[in-house]
Amino acid sequence: MCGRYSLTADQYLVAEEFQLGVPKTLKWKPRFNIAPSQAVPVLIKQQSLEMEYFRWGLVPSWAKDPAIGHQMINARQETVAEKPSFRGPFKNSRCLIPADGFYEWKAEGKTKKPHYIRLKSKRPFSFAGLCSQWAGSDGSEILSCAIITCEANELLKPIHARMPVLIEAAGRDAWLEPANHDARTLNGLLRPYPASEMEAYEVTTFVNSPANDAAECLSGIADS
Repeated sequence: MCGRYSLTADQYLVAEEFQLGVPKTLKWKPRFNIAPSQAVPVLIKQQSLEMEYFRWGLVPSWAKDPAIGHQMINARQETVAEKPSFRGPFKNSRCLIPADGFYEWKAEGKTKKPHYIRLKSKRPFSFAGLCSQWAGSDGSEILSCAIITCEANELLKPIHARMPVLIEAAGRDAWLEPANHDARTLNGLLRPYPASEMEAYEVTTFVNSPANDAAECLSGIADS
């Protein structure tokens, strides 16, 4: 699964990476430990490519209780086109979720050791995301999202069996295109990112608490 990630790059670097032009004025600050249920920036295509904030934890439009979102932070690549909670967004409401690293925990006996994974280039990248708009009977509205996961690549396999899907730059337009409903084409984009372009290192357990959102989360064991 993917339960934590970072986006420490400033919004101008993110705008450059995704060709956003001049970014909107958002409440932007470096994030070192993004956790489920928090508001996260996502990229969606409407008339043009836009960045908005959505809550991490997808709430299907048909849900009676929005608390279901706490269980919907990830969608599995193998079943995303079939599961009732995800098949609608997979067909009609796909998004990209900018990041520049993510965390996975390696089980060793009774302990789990956190690791930080990023591109060797240290550039921002994007997770394959799904989004949803939920409306309550009281007129309230929740915009929410989930991250798609797949089988881990060779770098990640010693750490965790799954990893988030990173959409390669060449596939971003196809993933975001609202008129693209071809499940085979879309599934073809949901594959493990090349391990040769990524790096991973163990970090301290400071990251274990979602209340800790500071640069120390990225500190390697060797640095502590």
